[in-house]
Amino acid sequence: MPEYCDWRPWKEPTRSRSPTSTRQDWYRRSSGETPNEPRIALLVDALAREKNVPKEIVFSALEAALASATKKKYADNIEARVSIDRETGDYESFRRWTVVPDEEHEEPAHQIAITDAAERDPPLALGDVVEAPLEPVEFGRIGAQAAKQVILQKIRDAEREQILNDFLERQDNLLTGTVKRIERGNVIVESGRIEGMIPRDQLIPKENIRVGDRVRAYVTKIEAQARGPQLLLSRVVPELVERLFELEVPEIEEGLIEIKAAARDPGIRAKIAVKSNDPRLDPQGTCIGMRGSRVTAVTNELAGERVDIVLFSEDPAKFVVNALSPAEISSILVDEEKHAMDVVVDEENLAMAIGRSGQNVRLASELTGWEINLMGVEESQQKHQVESDKIRALFVEKLDVDQEVADILIQEGFSTLEEIAYVPLNEMLEIESFDEETVNELRSRARNALLTEAIVREESVENVSEDLLNLEGMDTETAGLLAEKGITNRDALADLAVDELTELTAIPAERAQDLIMKARAHWFADAEPSPVEQSQ
Repeated sequence: MPEYCDWRPWKEPTRSRSPTSTRQDWYRRSSGETPNEPRIALLVDALAREKNVPKEIVFSALEAALASATKKKYADNIEARVSIDRETGDYESFRRWTVVPDEEHEEPAHQIAITDAAERDPPLALGDVVEAPLEPVEFGRIGAQAAKQVILQKIRDAEREQILNDFLERQDNLLTGTVKRIERGNVIVESGRIEGMIPRDQLIPKENIRVGDRVRAYVTKIEAQARGPQLLLSRVVPELVERLFELEVPEIEEGLIEIKAAARDPGIRAKIAVKSNDPRLDPQGTCIGMRGSRVTAVTNELAGERVDIVLFSEDPAKFVVNALSPAEISSILVDEEKHAMDVVVDEENLAMAIGRSGQNVRLASELTGWEINLMGVEESQQKHQVESDKIRALFVEKLDVDQEVADILIQEGFSTLEEIAYVPLNEMLEIESFDEETVNELRSRARNALLTEAIVREESVENVSEDLLNLEGMDTETAGLLAEKGITNRDALADLAVDELTELTAIPAERAQDLIMKARAHWFADAEPSPVEQSQ
């Protein structure tokens, strides 16, 4: 045996206690506090202050953590609930069972069959919860660690949600931050303690973004995810251009200049419509800036996207002309019913007005909200001639007049029988070629023709099937027009194309598409397999 071995019994060395620890123990003994209860209350208060979250959220997180640790003490997959007294810090544990149908009674550890529940006093119903007290359990190191993880995760989620709420209260929908990482093409942007995500389809095409780059993006919505609410950002929406100009042009923030609309082809070209609320200010020049400094700053932020500044006008025709600039417009015809405009452009300006791949006219249409039909002078004349021939034939047939009278009506701007029948008498008397007797005769013939058409339409509706008449969005007038063309049932309507229906009834293309889709709905409903067929 080596001489240096010591056979004296081993004694655990005593640890020196800090003055602070000693004072805390003396305070607990003198105040009568037990080790558990006040410490829970102090813990909750400290965490709530540190993380800037409500105390109730910390209590809820602590209850969830204790319930999770309690469940791990039992071999069965039980359901547990822990309730903490908000004043004293005492907590109680309960075991829970939920009443379920007999066929779903698969987990006796936390379920009660409805048959057994009915025998209880008082009887229980489906969905009711039964609780029974559990004996307090001591949490070991593993249980305490699990509880700690649950608490920290809950508090992190609450803290993240609180930060987002603080950001939203500022009502600022523009986020400026740094690219933190890129996950599967989605860009994660960090701005202080706020984190947002730009999905791949919301990035400007061919834009080269790297980690560490500073970017600006528009907040489109907040999406609930497993990790908590997530800010979804975009760099392709028109609102981003508007917000960037608000930052670059102080006059916009002050209300002297107003952005009325914006349209974009992301990464290539954009148009914004501006209006001055101060007659002394030129809105276009103000937004462009000295030597183009302001518009250049926006272009650089948008990966080189060219921005056109368009002067807004309350007159739709003038607004469209401004939106199509720099192309020069020869003439413009406004169709209020179809919310469309036929714009005639010289052959020299036609390509410029259309733009590359139709970009200029498409952006102008989005900016103004009007459907724009661009055409050359020759094409316009041909279209005008076709329409005039069609109107002339209508007047000759329905009013029983010669071509000369029909041409006079067309030259005066009349295109339908309704206009002739119901336009104010004074307006028609202003036509130099017609006297009062002729005007009254034309109005009388037009009203008789309309009455005859209405009677024929009503008779035609009698042959229309109920499924077509009861179709959502269908009215008697449209059904009568369809019946005149031989469309008398729902399937016949469903077989039509959108352009065919608009040509037959002169209704807008959007409504025509809606009617056709509703007429086809029963095809897909009939084609759906039954639950038995699905199981087979």
